[in-house]
Amino acid sequence: MKIDERSNVKKLKVYLDTSVINFLFADDAPERRDITIRFFEDFVARGEIEAYISDVVLIEINRTPDEERKRKLLSVRGKYGLRMLRFNMDEMEPLVGEYIGRKIIPKNKVDDARHIAIATVEEMDVLTSWNFKHLANIKVERKVMIVNNEMGYYYPLRFTTPMEVMG
Repeated sequence: MKIDERSNVKKLKVYLDTSVINFLFADDAPERRDITIRFFEDFVARGEIEAYISDVVLIEINRTPDEERKRKLLSVRGKYGLRMLRFNMDEMEPLVGEYIGRKIIPKNKVDDARHIAIATVEEMDVLTSWNFKHLANIKVERKVMIVNNEMGYYYPLRFTTPMEVMG
């Protein structure tokens, strides 16, 4: 965590999963869309937090069949200066295997497990998501914390929504 020189408070290192970027353009969910826009404008754009995505996010976005939507989603990284993290197979795949093997994350949701592994290894303060079933979920957070501790990762990782990060 970096210290914000203006306020002497540590900046949160926040990993954004793909759902957070998707909700910037979610016209079918205006309340979450508006919260997400406010999150990006008031916190990410102004540097109130350190916002990160990963190559897993880009892979998920590139699966978007609608080319115009894909272009919009990909433009978010540059527009808001999102920092990039890489999925390190050797270091992160054992965590992914544990999350799936212990049924914390379903085996057909491997990218969700990868988001958690990246946030864990890179010592993010928060994993932010609108995916309540697998990511923004306190039960999942607690189970992941147990696995992480058993595997030697002790940095506390919170799972939450953009709304909670804003306070």
